[in-house]
Amino acid sequence: MAPQRRRSRGPQFDTRRRVERTARLGETLREVIADELARLDDERLSFVTVTTVDVDSEMRRAVVYYDSLQGEEGDEEVLEALGEHRKRMQTAIADQVRARRTPVLEFRPDETIRAAERIDEVLRRDARGSQ
Repeated sequence: MAPQRRRSRGPQFDTRRRVERTARLGETLREVIADELARLDDERLSFVTVTTVDVDSEMRRAVVYYDSLQGEEGDEEVLEALGEHRKRMQTAIADQVRARRTPVLEFRPDETIRAAERIDEVLRRDARGSQ
């Protein structure tokens, strides 16, 4: 009797597993970064919220999306402050997250939230105009 070969679950299973893993890792990084932001004594970051973190599959890079009460007008100042504290946040990630490597953090404003706010404002204006 010939030994049975083990069946592969296929490329879809591997892809789904990788996506789930990077999503979990992104959420963990978001929590660590948010904790670090709360510990920082930098007024420029006092009203900044980390909305999501996208990590590439090799964990070489992580794009950190944020939103702030200052909106687009405060982006330059917020990005400058985040850049100054980037290494500290990467060190916190290295200390708290069990991973082979620590991703290089890149910060970007969360345009999804801003687009939703613009749509909401247009809908409110339209509702006021139709009354």
